[in-house]
Amino acid sequence: MTHHDGGPGQLPGASARSARSFSSAAAGPALRGRDVPGADPADVDLLRADLTGWTVDAVHDLLGDVAQAALAREQAVPAVRALAGRLDEPLAALTLAFVLGRPVPRARLAAALPRLGVAGAVRAGLVETAGEGPQDAVRAVVDLRPYAAVDAAGTADWWVVSDAGELATGRPLRPDHVLGVGGASVTLARCTIRTPVARVLDLGTGCGVQALHAGRHARSVVATDVSARALAFARLTLALNGADGVVLRQGDLLDPVRGDEFDLVVSNPPFVITPRTPFLPAYTYRDGGLAGDEVVRGLITGVGSVLAPGGVAQLLGNWEHRAGEPFEERVGAWLDASGLDGWVVQRELQDPAQYAELWMRDGGDPAPDRRAALYEAWLDDFAAREVESIGFGLVTLRRPVAGMPGLRRVEDLRGGLDEPVGEHVAACLTAHDWLRARTDGELLAERLRVAGDVTEERYHRPGEEDPTLILLRQGGGFGRVLRADTALAGFVGACDGDLTGAQIAGALAHLLGEPAGELAARLVLAVRGLVADGLLLTYT
Repeated sequence: MTHHDGGPGQLPGASARSARSFSSAAAGPALRGRDVPGADPADVDLLRADLTGWTVDAVHDLLGDVAQAALAREQAVPAVRALAGRLDEPLAALTLAFVLGRPVPRARLAAALPRLGVAGAVRAGLVETAGEGPQDAVRAVVDLRPYAAVDAAGTADWWVVSDAGELATGRPLRPDHVLGVGGASVTLARCTIRTPVARVLDLGTGCGVQALHAGRHARSVVATDVSARALAFARLTLALNGADGVVLRQGDLLDPVRGDEFDLVVSNPPFVITPRTPFLPAYTYRDGGLAGDEVVRGLITGVGSVLAPGGVAQLLGNWEHRAGEPFEERVGAWLDASGLDGWVVQRELQDPAQYAELWMRDGGDPAPDRRAALYEAWLDDFAAREVESIGFGLVTLRRPVAGMPGLRRVEDLRGGLDEPVGEHVAACLTAHDWLRARTDGELLAERLRVAGDVTEERYHRPGEEDPTLILLRQGGGFGRVLRADTALAGFVGACDGDLTGAQIAGALAHLLGEPAGELAARLVLAVRGLVADGLLLTYT
């Protein structure tokens, strides 16, 4: 979950002057002091044309497996070495300049941007120059990189513009740093429901990546952020990818959209639990300015005010596990207060020391004389509220169309998400509604079928015929692993759509020598759970 990027470097062959003195005013005095990118539509079109072919796969092919893996560990040296001597290749020059933040000779970057040119890149606030000569260096002042998207709507290749990270600048992040695509962004994109809708709100858009995703399945998108700098980066990201119809609004959390209604709200909010101490930088992208997990609690309890009937909100968050207060009860109370259907899936858990170490490093490694004080501040803050651990996960909320909310799930399903689960989340909401409308008898009257991604594992002691353990494993979705007895495993194995649940239960009762009614009553609760979680499917 760390967001910073590493240390500085100098391109071999760049002049000493170029490494010391850069100017962003090469296009005229009006650019002096500018710290956000921006380009007119004509320049955006030229830049888009120049970047064609610069994809995630192309960068991987340039760098190779070793350098790509090192970059994932925030180590740039192998990537710089892989590109050495290849700057006559436009994609290599773009990667060295905009991904790695290394100076590139002006002539090489000009060849990589033949339509926009170096002057156009300066005009757009993307680079600064050390001079007009072909060997004078040009240095990127933003992070611009390809992004390959895979979500429930399919695949896409985009480019994302954000502030340069520590890997490129060698300095700690500025408090108003605009973050690029991090692990949390990818997680939210993979979890979001992509059913076509009329209106989507991207709350806390940052560089605009969630708005890009939303634009593929919504008629209109509104993106908000408290940071004017973030909105400037988002505007360029969206325009560069042909999504400049997104409406951008500045303001804190729900304030810019009071009175509006949306069919889907997505948010990667500033959820990081941060001590309220004056000597700790308040990074806009991660710190909502409230104590503890109040930002997430406030969003859960308040987002219903901007949801249309049937509308869904999905957000990431952290929450505290406090002594004597199970997190299922504490977070469950937030769901109760929201008046919405609610489903919380915890995917990660850290102790206070791990959490402090993670976010101390996030903005750049603190100076040794400050590290201990920051550590103490985090631990003191958690101790004051008797916090034993901190959870991270996904919250899905839905405004009931009529009547009272009927879904309240708070569960611990730890593990990473390597595949999109938005379609699975949507299917689970549908399954919940389907189950709620049926009695146990009506459920057993259905002809169910086992999902194609479900496998069964049986464990036997040597020489014994009967298994000591039977597991049902879900290959997709949240990857649930459920323990089953012989009867439940037999029931699931017989669900091929031909027989009703009652017929299967009756046959099993005869086979196992149990009263049919008792076996059916014992199975039906587990069957409800399997349908709710997508391991058993219906034909209706």
